[in-house]
Amino acid sequence: MKHQFNAVLRRRGRGILAAVLWLFIACLCIQAHSQSSPPSLGDGTQQFARLGEFRLQSGAVLHDFNVGYRTLGKLNADKSNAILWPTWLSGTSADLTQFIGPQNVVDSTKYFVILVDAIGNGISTSPSNSPSQLAMKFPQFSIRDMVESEYRLVTGVLHIAHLRAVMGLSMGGMQAFEWAVVYPDFMDLTIPMAGSPQSTSYDKLLWTCEINAIELDPAWNNGNPTGPLTRGVALAEEIDSMNSTSPDYRATHTKTDDFETFLVGAGKNARSDARAAADQIRQRQAIVSLDIPREFGLTLDQAAKRVHSKMLVIVAAEDHVVNPGPATDFARAIGAPVVTLESPCGHHSFSCISVGPAVAQFLADPSSARSRTLRDTSNP
Repeated sequence: MKHQFNAVLRRRGRGILAAVLWLFIACLCIQAHSQSSPPSLGDGTQQFARLGEFRLQSGAVLHDFNVGYRTLGKLNADKSNAILWPTWLSGTSADLTQFIGPQNVVDSTKYFVILVDAIGNGISTSPSNSPSQLAMKFPQFSIRDMVESEYRLVTGVLHIAHLRAVMGLSMGGMQAFEWAVVYPDFMDLTIPMAGSPQSTSYDKLLWTCEINAIELDPAWNNGNPTGPLTRGVALAEEIDSMNSTSPDYRATHTKTDDFETFLVGAGKNARSDARAAADQIRQRQAIVSLDIPREFGLTLDQAAKRVHSKMLVIVAAEDHVVNPGPATDFARAIGAPVVTLESPCGHHSFSCISVGPAVAQFLADPSSARSRTLRDTSNP
């Protein structure tokens, strides 16, 4: 009897041990799942995806790479309502939240919107915040690298295999063009706004002038800064202000007697620490190197024909920051509709003319989109 009792105890002990072991394994699985699939909060909270070692197209590696993002809205059951919107030059995902919501550019009651902080914006891993590659030790990256980081976020972290749309403004529009060519079957729709598939010599001149202005600051010291940058950053801001609208707009909106006041607001007193200046340089270098056709050894028309998504291209006719020519040529090559904004606001035409209704209509019914011109009636 005693031996039978001991045998029962041993069997029960093994059973309890097995149960504990299975419980331990289950806990590990839950923990691993929570780490690989962070909750998509849907309320615009800043989140980060840890991608570890991130190899750039150049072969250089970003260490401990994190990509910042925010999500708004709810992903539907078949994961078919996700829209990706990456940031513009120096912009953050927080800047983009103003365009998301009911009766806004993108309605978050209908779509699950993913706002992504592009590499080098100071939120995602950047020259200003990298633990091991600070300032100019941070390798040069490209618009393509931004897209690859976003692809890894969407597929590997959010586990979304297809997007309803990719859209973006300015540098975000450049990323939208890149997405459409590199991953032609990954989205239904692409909406580049004031973006380009290829930087023209005029574009390169602007960005190079701004980079040169920053690097000519005495405190820059050939990438080994001796203190905060003032003069170079201020000059870069002034160059940007000169190009962001149009001559007519500036002459109309700034009286000669008010010029000094305008200059102060345009950047005369701007200053930046060295790390933030490195962010500005590296993102501008990415724009300077933008040339999607060259990436594939194709002409612009041939690169355009790689696109399978339906595309709506929105440009500003008087854009002196991003030349609209390559974008309209790209659209013409595939018969995509072009919405042209006629405004002296130039690159800032998107703040002078609302494109929200055109975008919302295209998202809802792509077949209804037609080429047209929207005119600014507030800035004759």
